[in-house]
This record gives sequence, structure tokens and C-alpha cells, in this order.
Amino acid sequence: MELLKENEKVKNFKVLLDDGKKVSLKDLLGANGLILYFYPKDNTPGCTKEACAFRDNFLEFQKLGYNVVGVSADSLESHQKFKSKHNLNFPLIVDDSQELCKYFGVWGEKKMYGKTYEGINRTTFILNKDLKIIKVYPKVKVEEHATEIIKDITQNQ
Repeated sequence: MELLKENEKVKNFKVLLDDGKKVSLKDLLGANGLILYFYPKDNTPGCTKEACAFRDNFLEFQKLGYNVVGVSADSLESHQKFKSKHNLNFPLIVDDSQELCKYFGVWGEKKMYGKTYEGINRTTFILNKDLKIIKVYPKVKVEEHATEIIKDITQNQ
């Protein structure tokens, strides 16, 4: 499936959160929208750095009117451990069926150490209040990603 693009409207999926609740994407919106980031795997070095950067900048995102939600194909239990271990202050979506990942076009072929496998390509989407994509970040660099998003949102307000 192809990566969703800017100006596309997203389906209002029902999703399972790390606390066991089922909600729709619209329920997760902040005053201005949602930062929905897809990451490969709980408790891996890059994914932990990315999650902690979102955690550390969470109040800034909220001031700008955006909620942050992470998505991976890990289990509910894995998400709960990851969230607890790193004191994450935002929800994680359990997408163990990869339905959401495939819909957004982030599930696909990956290569590591010469092996090819299927998985999540690290990508972030900024959605407005109408679930329309206003920005896509493919090929995320985890170190500066959270601050890059803050800068982009601030410049476009």
C-alpha cells in the first residue's frame, strides 16, 4: 500500500490503546489536531529515543494544540511495559493486526543486516481536527524529530 499524502482525509478508525480502551482517532485529537507517529518496535534503541523525545516535548505539543499518539504492531502487554518503563505521558495504539499501519502505508519491506522482512517504516503524520493530513514525515531521524515537528507547527500557525 502507498503512503498516505498531505491533504488526504483519514478514516476515523476505532483503535485499541495501551490502557485497554477502544476509542476512535477523533477521540485522540487535541484542540488543533494529532501527531500520529508510527514506530517499528517497543524498547528498541531508536524507538525508545523517539518516544522519550515526544515525552519530553509533550507539554509543548499540547500548548500548540496537538496530542501525540504512538503506533506499533506490538502487543498490549508490550506497550504497557514500554510506556511504564519510560514514563510515557501519551497513549500508544496497539496495531497487532497491522490494519492501521497498512492503511497509512507505513507497513512494508525493510532491510537490516542483509535480511529482508516486513515491518513498520518509521513515519509521522500530523492530522488536523478534520483528520486531514497536513504534514507527512517519512524517513524520520529520531534525534531531532520532535523539535522539527514543533518548529514546523509553529511556523505554520
